[in-house]
Amino acid sequence: MPLYEHVYLARQDLSPQQVEELTAKLTGVITEGGGKVTKSEYWGLKSLSYRMNKNRKAHMTLLNVEAPAAALTEVERQERINEDVMRYLTIRVDELEEGPSAMMRKSDRDDRGDRGDRGFGGDRGFGGGRGGDRDRGERRPRRDEETTGGEE
Repeated sequence: MPLYEHVYLARQDLSPQQVEELTAKLTGVITEGGGKVTKSEYWGLKSLSYRMNKNRKAHMTLLNVEAPAAALTEVERQERINEDVMRYLTIRVDELEEGPSAMMRKSDRDDRGDRGDRGFGGDRGFGGGRGGDRDRGERRPRRDEETTGGEE
């Protein structure tokens, strides 16, 4: 059976419990269509890059699905009808990702360290590392200096 990753965005004014109920309803549609949901992740209420339908945030949920295409078509039809679903995206994959998804992993965020050490001083020099008073060597002549020999 084909494998899919399906993500949908629900309106910000829903409660997390209502989003879980919506996920259960979509999972039921997939099960009735002869498929199964292998993983369901609720990513939480996240800020959007731009406003969608007058919403600045959305509840995001990922479903890893093993189902025939007809079952996913029915899920997408149900999402188009439901006014609580703002956007959805289904991608067919060769294999489903095991363990937590990239959105749930925190190792990338932990490796960056504290950003509070970027003050004036530090090892980057005064002015935030833009060069400051660093010696750049001799400057090249400008075009108008090249043609006139540098003197007017």
